[in-house]
Parts: sequence; C-alpha cells; structure tokens
Amino acid sequence: VVQDVLEGQFSLSATGSLAYIPGGAQASQNRLVWVNRNGAEQPLAAPARDYYQPRLSPDGRRVAVDIGDQIWLYDVARDTLTRFTFEGALNQYPTWTPDGRRIAFMSNREGSFNLFWQLADGGGGLERLLTAKTNNVPFSWSSNGQLLSFVDTSSSAAPGIWVLRMSDRKAQPFLQTPAFEDAPQFSPDGRWLAYASNESGRREVYVRPYPGPGGKWQISTEGGNEPLWNRNGRELFYRTGDKMMAVEISTEPSFTAGKPRQLFEGHYQLTGLGRANYDVSPDGQRFLMLKPVEQEQAPPTQIDVVLNWTEELKRLVPPGK
Repeated sequence: VVQDVLEGQFSLSATGSLAYIPGGAQASQNRLVWVNRNGAEQPLAAPARDYYQPRLSPDGRRVAVDIGDQIWLYDVARDTLTRFTFEGALNQYPTWTPDGRRIAFMSNREGSFNLFWQLADGGGGLERLLTAKTNNVPFSWSSNGQLLSFVDTSSSAAPGIWVLRMSDRKAQPFLQTPAFEDAPQFSPDGRWLAYASNESGRREVYVRPYPGPGGKWQISTEGGNEPLWNRNGRELFYRTGDKMMAVEISTEPSFTAGKPRQLFEGHYQLTGLGRANYDVSPDGQRFLMLKPVEQEQAPPTQIDVVLNWTEELKRLVPPGK
C-alpha cells in the first residue's frame, strides 16, 4: 500500500483519512522503426517492448534483440517474436556470424559474463568461446567469421579491446591504453577496426589498421559514439547525441576519411556502452532504430480511502521509533 501511495496520487484530509489512486512504475518501452537516410520513419509491426541492442541478420530478415536480459528473435516478414536464449539469468548483446548460422552473445550461465554462441535455429545449446574467467562483451565479426572483436570489462581500469581467433580459440589484445576505448567494429574487408575512445577528453570515433602496425585516424570531429560500417566498406556511421552521422571512407591507395555529414536527427534510444543501439540495413539505406514510446496509463477505476490513516500510522510507527 505504501508503494502504491508513493507512486500514485493521494490526498490527506484534515481528520486524518487518506484517499489515493493506486499507481505503479512502468518499464520503458520502445518500438522498432526503420529510418531512412532523410529521417523518414516506418514502424515495424513488432509490439512495443523494452528492446535493447537490435541486430539484423546478414540477410536482413530477422532481428536479434535484448528483451528483459534475454535474447529474442523477430522475423520481419512473418511478424513473429520468439525467445532465443533460456540458459543463464542474463544473456545480452547478440552478434550474428557473417553466415547467419550462429549468434554470439554475453552470458552469465557459468558465473562471469563471458562469450558464448548458439545456433540461430536454437538447436545445440550454448557453447562457451573463452575459458578465461573474465567479463567480456562481443562487438563484431570479421567478414570470414574467423575473428570476433570484444571488450574485456573485468579490469577496474579502462576496458581493453581484444580479438578472439576462432581457429584456436585464443584471444589477443588489440588496444590497451589508459583511455576508455571500446566499440570495436571490423570493416567489411577485415583490414580496419573502428572504435570509440575518450583519449581526447570526450568520446570520438577512430579507425586503426588491423592487425597493425599503423597509426590511427580520427573520424568524428565534434564527439562520436556507436560506430557501424556500411557493408560496402565505403562509409562509416556513428552517433553524436540524437544525430546520425556518416563519413565517406576510402582505403586505396591509402586510408582517407571525408568530412562528417548529418543524415538525420531524432530522439531514439542511445546506449550506455559504445555498442550501437541501432543497426544498418544490408544496402546501407535504412537504419533500424529504437523509438521510445510514452506509456499511457489506464484511467483510474477506483479511489481507495483509508479512514483514520494517521492514527493507524501512529500505531504502526509509534513516536520516537
């Protein structure tokens, strides 16, 4: 009753009676929407839920997405939403393999938040990818499916960017500095890694050659986060607040980046991590965004009255207690 009163509307009379309309906290909800490069929206038919970290399958037909600490699959054509993960209290951050056969993700099934994967058809159960007892978040696959970039968040210091080789299941550090660096995204040709770093004092997007050696190129100019590549490899997207930005990229004969330009601006869910809280269609022309929806509470159907509420309060909590 106390929680309902605090979250609802109440009034206390001069005689000590309490009248209140019960209220309740509601979870934030989003809708999956397509947004084209000009900012025009087209909602998907999926119901509003607490979606997080949507990821399109390589063929663009399905969406893997977090809902309530588990991963679900939404079939765009059939308009069906089905649960994908069941083992472990928390399974998050889905990352499709390039062939679309498996999905890698973070799971606490065996204690620490480690890297697992599972067949996209749900068969076979979870398979752990790393044996180290560390907390790791997956980010992107190389186009041949042999490398998986991830971030180790175990250290009390800044997280480091790592790459897992699937040939021998060995992890190698790629970038470890005092700065906070994450969001590693393999370019479609596998020769470059885009990432976000606060080394300048604010979050910006950079690109480095993979596996190196070589310097880095700053892509964003006025802050940047959540980088994703266009699948043609000639464009890099990122977000600056509510703005979706795009930068033309050329890698021949050497790496060059064009001037950032704004595609659209709108209030869509951001992410607390560098992991993009959106995805890009296979043709690079549309963005799968999460649009917050305002929760509409049903009109009150009753007003509850507690007579002599102040006297009851004194009995339950005597003065001086």
